[in-house]
Amino acid sequence: MAKKAKESVDKIVKKVNKEFEKTSSQIEGLVSDARKQLDSLQHQVQDPVRKVLKEVDELREREMKRFSDEFERRLDEFHELQSNILERLGVASKEDIRKAEKESKKELKKAPASAASTAAKKPAAKKPAAKKPAVKKAAPKKPAAKKAPTATAKKPVDKSNLTLVKGIGPATAQKLKAAGITSIDQIANPSAADQEKLNGFSHIKGFDQFTVEAKKIN
Repeated sequence: MAKKAKESVDKIVKKVNKEFEKTSSQIEGLVSDARKQLDSLQHQVQDPVRKVLKEVDELREREMKRFSDEFERRLDEFHELQSNILERLGVASKEDIRKAEKESKKELKKAPASAASTAAKKPAAKKPAAKKPAVKKAAPKKPAAKKAPTATAKKPVDKSNLTLVKGIGPATAQKLKAAGITSIDQIANPSAADQEKLNGFSHIKGFDQFTVEAKKIN
């Protein structure tokens, strides 16, 4: 009886151990499957997050570039408007006007003085002769009449100064020269090539009047 009881106990122990090992292997399998699913889920979550972060960075760079370009464009327009206002007020050419006024005053002062000196010298040299022709030459005013117009004569227009065209400021003038438009004549009577270059500035305010304003400049 003792042997039979011992054998039955051994069988139960073996059976329990077998079931325990089976259960342990099942638990380990479930744990490994859970880990695999967790890794897969982690990848599934990380990939979209990385993609979203990448798209956000790209969008931020695009918006920053767009903002920078828009800021530069607005700044150029502001400088153009500022230069046009200064030109219309005459602030930009005050120095030239002052120089022209000083030169004209000097020439006007010199012209009468030279006329008077020549008129005084020539008759004095011919008084001892007491000849009739001396009466005709007593008032040599013709040289003075020729010099007077030079005092008020207009200076030749500098056709290379594109800012003389209404609507073109210093910044636009520099860009036009860089594009190959270096003379007002190219704006007033543009060739096909010049017109193509000018069309690159069609976004500037008052562009459609550039040719009209350039033709007004002699």
